[in-house]
Amino acid sequence: MSINITHIKSAAYTKQKPKLSVLIPYYRDDPTTLLHALLAQTEAQLDVEVLIYDDGTGDSRLNSKIAAAVKSAHSSVHLMIAHENKGRSAARNALQECARADWVLFLDADMRPVSDKFLSEYISLIEADIADVIFGGFTVPEKAETSDQELHRALSQVSDCLSLAARQAAGPQFVASSNLAVRKTVLSAEGFDDGFSGWGWEDSEWAARIAKKFTLLHADIPALHLGLETTETLLRRFETSGHNYVRFTEKHPDIAKTLSLFKISQKLRKTPGQKLMRPALKIAVKLRVLPMKLRLLALKLWRASHYAEAFA
Repeated sequence: MSINITHIKSAAYTKQKPKLSVLIPYYRDDPTTLLHALLAQTEAQLDVEVLIYDDGTGDSRLNSKIAAAVKSAHSSVHLMIAHENKGRSAARNALQECARADWVLFLDADMRPVSDKFLSEYISLIEADIADVIFGGFTVPEKAETSDQELHRALSQVSDCLSLAARQAAGPQFVASSNLAVRKTVLSAEGFDDGFSGWGWEDSEWAARIAKKFTLLHADIPALHLGLETTETLLRRFETSGHNYVRFTEKHPDIAKTLSLFKISQKLRKTPGQKLMRPALKIAVKLRVLPMKLRLLALKLWRASHYAEAFA
């Protein structure tokens, strides 16, 4: 698949092979704040390069702002501007192809390092040579920017922002493709499954697959996730990701059967007329006067209901 891409590199870009390539895809999000946060850590860590990929945003003002930040960077930074949108997989592939290090670190544009030792801690683990894949974990703000994002913040706290001990106990179950460091040889051997479409479960399937062949290490190097979604977006994602969930369960039935989501969706699958509860569930999810625990329960049942139907 040929993509027309404009390449812009920093004035300080060197041909020296780095130890780590940080890969940041974006689509309409502004990655400059993340870039500056990373550059603040590269003054003493010059063996890190940052690669940024615009997946066809088409926003000349935004791209000019990012290009200016890239050109003035004191470290090796490479900006790629695609002139048409090809999706997350194409963006990730383009970044991997241009990465010069043996290790790559995926970060979303709406994330921020929590620690000023974020990069050096990853470098230390890479140099220790004790793993093939390192997941640093997530955290979320103490309060969402808008009240409509509070549901997603609460969901992330209980589903994504787990302690190091909890993630270690779960193995590949809570690995995501952001704040994820990977040997390039692992990606060459086991890429992401392009049979998944839309949102959901691609990360989980990949993690489950590579954990059987490579060493996965959970680390306490969290990144702050700022890109919280609205309630309507969450409902839509859960409603439309059933086909991806079924694909995940078919490829990894051993893991799927241990998840409460699978057990609930299978029970609902056998329940006549279970779809009739969805209007009430949707109202409960959106009703902000309800306790957050009840809204989260309604959201999880909404997802399980749609996933149950996807198995049919």
